[in-house]
Amino acid sequence: MGLSAEQLQEHLDALAARDPRFAAALGHAGYPEPRVRGRGYVTLLRTIVGQQISFKAADAVWAKVAAVVGDIENPAAMVIQTDEALRGAGLSRQKIGYARSLAELCVSGELDFDALPVDDEQAIELLTRVKGIGRWSAEVYLLFAEGRPDIWPAGDLAVQESVRRIMGHDERPAEKATREIAENWRPYRGAAAIFAWHHYKIPVI
Repeated sequence: MGLSAEQLQEHLDALAARDPRFAAALGHAGYPEPRVRGRGYVTLLRTIVGQQISFKAADAVWAKVAAVVGDIENPAAMVIQTDEALRGAGLSRQKIGYARSLAELCVSGELDFDALPVDDEQAIELLTRVKGIGRWSAEVYLLFAEGRPDIWPAGDLAVQESVRRIMGHDERPAEKATREIAENWRPYRGAAAIFAWHHYKIPVI
């Protein structure tokens, strides 16, 4: 499970004590709500189903896929489905390939959500073996579903824009610069990321 409200507050308070600019941003935006997802296969499958469509559309497609597959929590039940059946449930050819990749890695044991590497970069490398799962999706999974405290999705545009506002920069930093800025926020970069998404929605005064 993801970082709890208590963990978020503790980690953000530590960052605020370390950096007055972060303290000012926290004072303005307040503490974010936890972002929590379930661990395992289903969460990553839902990520694939929801790619590039609205939340409402994703929920509708998910319901159809679950009805077709039956035991939606069992990757073996996905592996045996025909492309025709999955297309009928609303999955594109590309997403069918992604869903099969995920299910097959789970069935083979190559991807075991109960035994992901402790090292964050190794865990990201393993998750991105799934077709359609890039670094950002892997990072978000590890943060929201695993509650790993030092995940930092520096390639996220909203995170970059929040970093610009927090640090008082004129231009939004690129991914590399966003990573460099957050080095001082270790080992609490996960809380910083959740705060960045929260802060991004707050109007600029």
